[in-house]
Amino acid sequence: MMRLHVLTKIGLLSALALSGCQTIGGGAGMPGGQAQTATGMTRGLISGPLGKGLSAADRKTALASEYRALEYTQGGKPVSWAGAKGDASGDVVAAQPYRVGSQDCRQYTHTVFVGGAARNARGTACRNADGSWDPLT
Repeated sequence: MMRLHVLTKIGLLSALALSGCQTIGGGAGMPGGQAQTATGMTRGLISGPLGKGLSAADRKTALASEYRALEYTQGGKPVSWAGAKGDASGDVVAAQPYRVGSQDCRQYTHTVFVGGAARNARGTACRNADGSWDPLT
């Protein structure tokens, strides 16, 4: 009986842990008619002047790296990406998360390397209730 009770608790804890995992879908409910990307972000630092001159595929890869840094990576640890043609790459480094009201927020830096030249941008993004991240503007 005791073993069954322990196994039940383990099963419930596992289910709770997995319930926090979700695939973020998109669609018509997004503000401004924007579709939610699979990265959990519709825009980021790479969406501004930092991404100028990058291909659409490289911007998508860079945006996914911003999301990974914000959502999964320990503060101060870089998330690196490389462009499809090898001529562009970057590093995203997020700081430790902090609370603003009911939202988790993180400051982060994105450095892009194109043709040997580096450029970077800094920003802050906050996590929405649906799991997506939005940069503060």
